[in-house]
Amino acid sequence: MEPRGVVERQDRVVGAVVGSAVGDALGAPFEFGPAGVYTARFPDGVGTMCGGGGWDPGEATDDTQMAVLVAESLLERGGLDLPDLFGRFRRWAAGGPKDIGLQTEDVLTSGEPWDIAAALHFQVNGRAAGNGSLMRAATSAVYFARAGQMATMAAARRIAALTHGDRAAWEGTAVLHELIRVALNGGDPLAAVPGAVDRVHEDHRERWAAVLAPDWHPDSATEFNGAVWPCLGTALWALRTTRTYESALATAVDIGGDTDTVAAVTGGLAGAVYGFGAIPARWAEPLHVPLPGYGDRVLRTPGLVDLAGQLERASHVAIPSDIRNPRTCT
Repeated sequence: MEPRGVVERQDRVVGAVVGSAVGDALGAPFEFGPAGVYTARFPDGVGTMCGGGGWDPGEATDDTQMAVLVAESLLERGGLDLPDLFGRFRRWAAGGPKDIGLQTEDVLTSGEPWDIAAALHFQVNGRAAGNGSLMRAATSAVYFARAGQMATMAAARRIAALTHGDRAAWEGTAVLHELIRVALNGGDPLAAVPGAVDRVHEDHRERWAAVLAPDWHPDSATEFNGAVWPCLGTALWALRTTRTYESALATAVDIGGDTDTVAAVTGGLAGAVYGFGAIPARWAEPLHVPLPGYGDRVLRTPGLVDLAGQLERASHVAIPSDIRNPRTCT
């Protein structure tokens, strides 16, 4: 990882939001493909927004669609309004998105109240550690970044818990929030991993420490990378083993599997490190984010840039005391 010169905070903020969306759209056509899928399509390593698998070139998936809903709820409600956010998610799910995670769909269409729907799903199924709360985290990470480590990790847990009843997903999303916060401040997110893991709930700390360790490799994963652990682990590995935004994303997609989400998480981190200026124009220009359930709305890169700016400006507001409590999770 080798940041390019001096990158201004605003460039990092936009990089995190747009970078995550670009990763999502870049990875979407390769979803569920084998390892090496990206280099097989682009042997020189210089890829384009190619489309495929039901996705138009540059079309973002549920990952970015939900991240936009998170951002708009935070901005319009002046902070974290969990019932409002869950309602937006539910409206979106009813709008027939092209792609929606099975676990997220079950929770949002269950008809259960916002504060128990995910917990009931986990109670019945016993498994709820998918990466669906990681994929939408870039916008909330920007919004809460100025509130500090404890507040941003606490907010991440609460947002994750709306759809994921397994605390493993809460803790992974909290770590991602913290690493993006550090990167936005100009720090090294890789060096910040131990400090973030120290804040993970003790029941989950050992496993997260192992997956996020410098010597971890995607081949070490014990689950498909649609699970929260290998998804975040792979994103950090891609960041650690490359030197540019572009190469980090190509490396993430080339792992195969849940390529849109792994690349979205990688893109959010790499965008916060390298900045918006490091994102290739050939990826940013065709980017577009449909919003099912919200009419014919489609957000393009200029709209995402504006959204990132609004999140950064709003992050200066005081954070309610309950968000500052690192033990507050639901």
